[in-house]
Amino acid sequence: MSSVLMTFDPHPAEVVRPGSHPAQLTTLPRRAELVEALGADVFFVMPFTPEFMKFSPERYVHEILVERLHVAEVVVGENFTFGRKAAGDIDVLREMGARFGFAVDGVSLLAEHAVTFSSTYIRSCVDAGDVAAAAEALGRPHRVEGVVVHGDGRGRGLGFPTANIVPPMYAAIPADGVYAAWFTVLGSGPVEGTVEPGRRYRAAVSVGSNPTFSGRARTVEAFVLDHEADLYGQHVAVDFVERVRGMEKFDSADALIEEMGRDAEKARKILTEAAPN
Repeated sequence: MSSVLMTFDPHPAEVVRPGSHPAQLTTLPRRAELVEALGADVFFVMPFTPEFMKFSPERYVHEILVERLHVAEVVVGENFTFGRKAAGDIDVLREMGARFGFAVDGVSLLAEHAVTFSSTYIRSCVDAGDVAAAAEALGRPHRVEGVVVHGDGRGRGLGFPTANIVPPMYAAIPADGVYAAWFTVLGSGPVEGTVEPGRRYRAAVSVGSNPTFSGRARTVEAFVLDHEADLYGQHVAVDFVERVRGMEKFDSADALIEEMGRDAEKARKILTEAAPN
């Protein structure tokens, strides 16, 4: 018997209420990696279309769970809803299971300190910059992936060359500030410099619009500690561990350089203590 983890793409909210897509905590390829690490046999991505949105609970169970997946047991969270206008719940699913011969297991939601670890809660932590709380709920640091592009080159001029990362649309980006994070080049292509693909490195990451230089565009810029490389065009990942400070506007470039030096040292210390690399 095979285990199948089912998810939807795009997010149902974007189809039900166009323009309301919530911030995305993981990309589909990353979800596939995590599912594989959990030991599931199949990662099933169900296209969430306007037609599928109109499926009644009965049609959903019969066509998807019974005819397509041939389920023997279905495991869902205790607050699971499905079908048109969320008309089906776990009780309806159990009734359908009795009819079609599959078991239903409703799992209690994970909670700690009176806080339920839901995707909404995790998004709120990320949005507030509390990446440590997000990591506690996820069981791993919150990751932002993206492609490194050419920026204005200001970081290199200040002595802190950064990788300017463009994340995918809807990515959940932490609040403006400076963070200690792990930096990884994804894939196996060659990298010119001392950074090796697949290996994680300590980094200080700035999220914001560079207020000291009256910047307007919000960016994610990673300064890889103790290593140099030509990262343009590389697909990279940043795993946020802890917030070092909020975003500030400094009176001069020299004051900013001094603070960036302190940021780098704080990030190095945090990451060394978190998991010596």
